Amino acid sequence: MTASDAAPAGKEVATLAGGCFWCLEAVYDEMDGVESVVSGYMGGRVANPSYEQVCGGNTGHAEVVQITFDPRVVSFRDLLEVFFVIHDPTTLNRQGNDIGTQYRSAIFHHSPEQKRIAEQVIAAIGNGGLFDAPIVTEIAPAETFWPAEDYHRDYFARNPFQPYCMFVVSPKVSKFRKKFSERRKK
Repeated sequence: MTASDAAPAGKEVATLAGGCFWCLEAVYDEMDGVESVVSGYMGGRVANPSYEQVCGGNTGHAEVVQITFDPRVVSFRDLLEVFFVIHDPTTLNRQGNDIGTQYRSAIFHHSPEQKRIAEQVIAAIGNGGLFDAPIVTEIAPAETFWPAEDYHRDYFARNPFQPYCMFVVSPKVSKFRKKFSERRKK
């Protein structure tokens, strides 16, 4: 799927990078109004990269999730509100022990409106003093989206007892469930 592909009628697409895509997918899969979440890669210079290539840090891609959502149920701003709670937007090219440009914080906008909203949300968070350091989240136009290999799909749901899932993904899912309980799927 490329950035120019249209969302299904009545739906919108958001593409976010905030560290390991397993974390973001696990959270957004539970969010009301989210139709689908696909892990993949964006923002690099190699066509159809593999997970191994991206993890090597030399392709320029970020691990992303591409979210198809119903804007009548959940807004792009709502997605970003969750995004800024479940990852650290102040660490350049890293999330916890995951280090490299592939783990950067980024919002790949699909429209001028998404760009405007992303800029507003980042300005509000920066002015609100929520973080002790400046926000380094990149805002860039969406490019070609390369879906990740099938074994990444629903990774947390299929591997909840894998150590990374237990110690990194699970706390983020728990944080979402606690802070945004009213936004969870019924």
